[in-house]
Amino acid sequence: MLKILVSAKRVVDYAAKIRVLADKSGVDLSTVKLSMNPFCEIAVEEAVRLKESGKASEVTVVTVGPKAASDILRTALAMGVDKAIHIQVEERADKDILPLPVARLLRALVNRDKYNLVLMGKQSIDGDNSQTGQLLSGMLNWPQGTCLNKLSIENDSILAVKEIEGGLQTIRFKYPAVLTCDLRLNTPRTISIPSIMKAKKKPIEVLSPDTLGVNMASDYGTVTVEAPGNRKAGVMVESVEQLLDKLRNEAKVL
Repeated sequence: MLKILVSAKRVVDYAAKIRVLADKSGVDLSTVKLSMNPFCEIAVEEAVRLKESGKASEVTVVTVGPKAASDILRTALAMGVDKAIHIQVEERADKDILPLPVARLLRALVNRDKYNLVLMGKQSIDGDNSQTGQLLSGMLNWPQGTCLNKLSIENDSILAVKEIEGGLQTIRFKYPAVLTCDLRLNTPRTISIPSIMKAKKKPIEVLSPDTLGVNMASDYGTVTVEAPGNRKAGVMVESVEQLLDKLRNEAKVL
């Protein structure tokens, strides 16, 4: 029976309009909505579905972030997760908490609580690193399935389907394993008001990196964050010949 750990990250909401801080140190978080990373939400949904189908005995969600990040744990609990763990840090999750130390934290939890399946989003929409799952798989020496759009558990085997260039790849492997989830894997459920109210009363285990014996230092960091430049206005052409001429002689792409 599977004992699942699913990770979730708190990010700027995908629909929010962001702006860069004046000192270019990062994105201004003071006036934007923050919510669960969409890929992480899909991972939570898939973990809950595995439990509801009788394939998993327990699902625990974990996040790494400041105290306010507990709101996404409440969301996961309302979706049907059994337990929640909050590894509290003061650093900003979007630029200071990097994939390598997060993978170390997850490895420490796996070793402590003996999980045999880890689910997470394929990437977060702030850093877009897509590294944590792969790093964790290497640290644990577990097989991995990344960017999945279909998943099934058959006896003690995992059948996973992922999109590749020009088609689909199907892989089969035994668990324990690390899986990262893509957008087409499922559609997260709508949470009911009673579920939200119940989730507010559920306990959340609060830990620190020191408690798990993990050093959060990393070998690299963000140098600067800049907004993209304004796009130039398009040019109307009167014929295909004129278009080809501009592509060949001005854009130099032909």
